[in-house]
Amino acid sequence: MQPVEIAERMTGRLTETAPGRAEAFLPSPKVQNHAAFLAPLPGGDLLCAWFGGTLEGKSDISIHAAILPKGSDQWGAPQLLSHDPARSEQNPVIFTAPDGGLWLFHTAQPSGNQDECLIRMAPLTRDPADPTVIASGEGRFLDLPRGCFIRAPLVVRDDGAWLLPIFRCVTRPGQIWNGSHDVAAVGVSADGGQTWRLEEVPGSIGSVHMGPVDLGGGRLAAFYRRRQADFVHRSDSTDGGRTWSAPVATDMPNNNSSVAAIRLNDGRIAVIGNPVNAAMSPDRRASLYDELGEDDARPDADPTGGCVPVWGVPRAPVVVALSTDGGATFPRRMLIEDGPGTCTSNDSTDGRNREMSYPWIWQAPDGTLHLAYTYHRRAIKHVHLSPEHLAPRTGEHA
Repeated sequence: MQPVEIAERMTGRLTETAPGRAEAFLPSPKVQNHAAFLAPLPGGDLLCAWFGGTLEGKSDISIHAAILPKGSDQWGAPQLLSHDPARSEQNPVIFTAPDGGLWLFHTAQPSGNQDECLIRMAPLTRDPADPTVIASGEGRFLDLPRGCFIRAPLVVRDDGAWLLPIFRCVTRPGQIWNGSHDVAAVGVSADGGQTWRLEEVPGSIGSVHMGPVDLGGGRLAAFYRRRQADFVHRSDSTDGGRTWSAPVATDMPNNNSSVAAIRLNDGRIAVIGNPVNAAMSPDRRASLYDELGEDDARPDADPTGGCVPVWGVPRAPVVVALSTDGGATFPRRMLIEDGPGTCTSNDSTDGRNREMSYPWIWQAPDGTLHLAYTYHRRAIKHVHLSPEHLAPRTGEHA
């Protein structure tokens, strides 16, 4: 589809496209929409948040959200949840606190300088007269070092501490950030988000977008995007998230693009992403923000002591990979949508970008699966699958 065709379909209406499958393109006034995050709301409604504007890294990029009321096939109108005129506001995360409070976390960076990013935390409130309306309070920046970035949901530890998965965009003195020394970390708050400290994951250079999954019994597994565009990596915690092992490779390829992971109702692990890596495609681009057109005389970061990031590997197909061994291997892979996945440009207006990326996954208590992902950088696509799509195959056990 060309950008104008996608725009025409951005009505928010869920339409059945196959037995047990319905799809919608979420409404948005922006020409670029990316990084969807799905979160259930009290009462059974579903919220989708993302960032939108003209081009990732530009200061007009802001957080938006829409709500799908329980039982409805129509997404509500998009709501603007952030409006910093000096920063590109990206990667929303929605968190329902133990006391029922609803919070928005998101990144805020000047231009393409992820190493100067701050994380904002703001309260969300809903309009009791209209279930599709949500608004963001003033909020504040967290007391964490610059360069902290987020993508995955918070975890509440058994002692009540909030754990915020983070990746540190580490800069080199006098050099431009390019991802070469990024590491995984956890932001820990013992006072309900008022203050934070940072704890780094050992041996995690290149492993970013840490996404913890609760396996039960104090065990957690975390899944990572890889700057090296090789494979999804995984690490373990056996003490409720207090300490983590170094990430190691799974058998699911990764293209240096986001993945999301959940534990299904039957105990299996599901990871959604693009199972493509650098060894499978020659496509490359200079960096994530090479189209901003801003002068910067600094050289790119020297990879010594870090890694060599790979950018531009295709971002398609969209696949849900299923594991019965806690996420060590993913023998079953469900194709959701395929396409060229071309992402050597972030432009969403001329049709060059064909990616289907940054997916999110959530399973309702009744087994229904909800997926959301970027479609050609122009729209956020929502896919609704009936529980039958996840039925175990012969020999497959939870």
